[in-house]
Formats: sequence, C-alpha cells, structure tokens
Amino acid sequence: MIFRFLKSTFLFVFITVTACGNTSSQQDQVMTPVATEGSPEEVKKELRLGAARFEEYLPLLAGKKVGLIGNQTSIIPTENGNVHLVDSLLSLDVDLRKVFAPEHGFRGTADAGELIKDGKDTQTGLPVISLYGNNKKPTSSQLQDLDILVFDLQDVGLRFYTYISTLHYVMEAAAENDLPVILLDRPNPNAHYIDGPVLEPQHKSFVGMHPVPVVYGMTIGEYAQMINGEKWLENGIETDLHVIRIENYDHQLEYDLPVKPSPNLPNARAINLYPSLCFFEGTNVNAGRGTDKQFQVFGSPFLPREKYDFQYTPQSNEGAKSPKHLGKTCYGKDLSSGPALDRINLEWLINAYRDTSEKSEFFNNFFTNLAGTENLSRQIEKGLSEETIRESWQPGLKAFNKIRVSYLLY
Repeated sequence: MIFRFLKSTFLFVFITVTACGNTSSQQDQVMTPVATEGSPEEVKKELRLGAARFEEYLPLLAGKKVGLIGNQTSIIPTENGNVHLVDSLLSLDVDLRKVFAPEHGFRGTADAGELIKDGKDTQTGLPVISLYGNNKKPTSSQLQDLDILVFDLQDVGLRFYTYISTLHYVMEAAAENDLPVILLDRPNPNAHYIDGPVLEPQHKSFVGMHPVPVVYGMTIGEYAQMINGEKWLENGIETDLHVIRIENYDHQLEYDLPVKPSPNLPNARAINLYPSLCFFEGTNVNAGRGTDKQFQVFGSPFLPREKYDFQYTPQSNEGAKSPKHLGKTCYGKDLSSGPALDRINLEWLINAYRDTSEKSEFFNNFFTNLAGTENLSRQIEKGLSEETIRESWQPGLKAFNKIRVSYLLY
C-alpha cells in the first residue's frame, strides 16, 4: 500500500508507506523541503508526523485491543485526499475496537459546547464514544475491553482549546485503569510564542485545567509530558505515556493545517487570531461565529458604526446554529488580512469595551474562565493600557517558562 502526501505553501511532504501484510514489515520514508532563510534548493529537511511513523508504534499495538482518541484531524494527507488514521490502522490489521471523540464529535461538525451522543462511525461501523458533555472522562466500563489507547488530535496551542482538557482526562482514566497511552504528536501552529495570563487554580474549568498561560508554545506531546511530570492528574498519578515524536520539527516552523481542527477555525488566519479574538466569547461581542470568517472578524450591535465601519449579520451555519446576535447587524472590524501575530493583541478587546454602549453587559462569567483570572476584566474596566496589562503577566510567564523547558522535545 503506497501513500504519497504533497503539501504546498511553506511545506512539501512526501510520505511513502509500504505494507506487506504484517506490522513487522512496515516502512515509510518522508522527504520535506522546508522554507528557511536559504533557498529551497539550498536547505532541505525531513518532517515526519507522529502518525506517519508507523514503524515506531505499530509494534506496540501488535496483538493489542486498541482504542483511538481521534477526530477529523487524525489524518495522513495524500495526493489522493486525506487518509484517516482509523482507515490506516484497520488496513494494517490493527485490532481497533472503538473510537473516543472530543468536543465537536468524531467528524468535527458539531457546535462548540453542543452535546454529542455516542453512536457508530458510518464509514467503519466502529463504536464512537463522546468525551464531551457529561462524559468527559472515559469510564472503566468503556475501557475494560481495551489493552492500549492511541491519542491523535490536532491541537492549536491554546489553553482554552478543549482538546488538551480531553487529553488530561484520557491520561487520568488510562492511569487509573493501567492502560498505556501512545500519543502521535503533531505540530502546533501557535508554537512560536508564549503569552497571556497564567490560569489561577480557583478558575479551573474545562476551558482551562492547568496553571499555564493562554498561549503555551508546546506541541500536544510535550504538553502531555508536562501533565505527567507536574503531577496534574488526580492524586498525582502518572500515565504510562509514549510520545511518537515529529521528526525534524521545531517550534518556529510555519505549519498550515491540512484540515480544520474544529468548525469555527477554518484557516490559518483564524488559528493565528484565535488567541486574541477568543476573549470576545466572554463578552457581548460576536467573534465571527455565524459568518464565513469565524475568528477573523468581530462586531456587536452595541459598537458605534461611525468608529466600526465593517458590518455583518450572523446567521445560523455549520458549527454555529445559534450564534451571538443572530440576525442582528453587528458593527466591528474585519481582520481577515494582515500580518501574522506573534503575541496576543489586547487592543481590539480594550477598544471594544471603551466604545461599547452597554458596558455593564460587556463581560460575562465565561470571560473569567477564558482569561483564567478575574484581573484581566478588572484591568480593562479600570482603563489600564495594553502594555501595563501585559507587564502584569510577566512574573507568571517567567515561572511557566522554567517549568516548560523540562518537557520540550523540539
């Protein structure tokens, strides 16, 4: 069986996987020219995703009953389209018994926060168990017929992006049930910087479970090692964790995701703006849900049209059946073009609060969960400048950096 992957922009990857009917004969090779300071002809590196390194993890699955934590991002792109890891494992005779799906479901089409029901994958017939809603952590009964778990989700490097919360609960359940976890690492498109307030323990929630900044600059494999090493699991237990590394990756590599990681992050621009615009989810401002520019625009009926000349009307769509200000004209800004950010932009949030006609209704309780602290909303209400607020983050960021460095793989 031969797969070939061709990806353009800054990255070209060729994956050749040869299977001869058993796991001991798997081989794969990847050649990846990566844009650097030199020309493509001068500098060539090889990048291999964890999921593509079959020779590293197929031997660990031999003879085992396997559960996969995955979704639409658990793929290997090829010249003929994306091949899902489920299909790859089944074609390689792995005894895959069931799939566990995070927020947005296995195929990744559900709204943020939408209740996902258990069911079956229509393409393979495998049982799909939702790890969202009331069942965020796999139960012992759901794990009792398994020998090992494989975790493969595309993270975007934000504390409030819930795939790392799912990771926490999967690791905890695995440790409690003596199951090893193989994590197939993937690049983090926001790994090139670290920023934001560090979460305070009293504000722990599913959109922030650990004392890390909003942008933490680690792959999900590195993050898993930190969960283990910092004893963040219940009672300080540790997971038998095996991270399948990405070969020839570094945190500064510009990586454009081959598929949407969730319905409202449709492209690289949205992913880059997400750390800045997601704060609006805890306010009366719409952050583009209900449009085709999710997390690339923001607006509200309460912002003055003379200052905010971009306008749009949120409508029900995939991933946002009931967006904020549904059917109402919102005045705001279109940020869908512009240079990539290498830090959180607070100016948009500060100005929106200053300019809104409904200051008493601007912040809601969810804002504190997103920020991980009550300080940020208070600082904005007091009229503090962006740089003054950013300066208040520095002690927490320095302390986090000392912890982070112990768990880096790249």
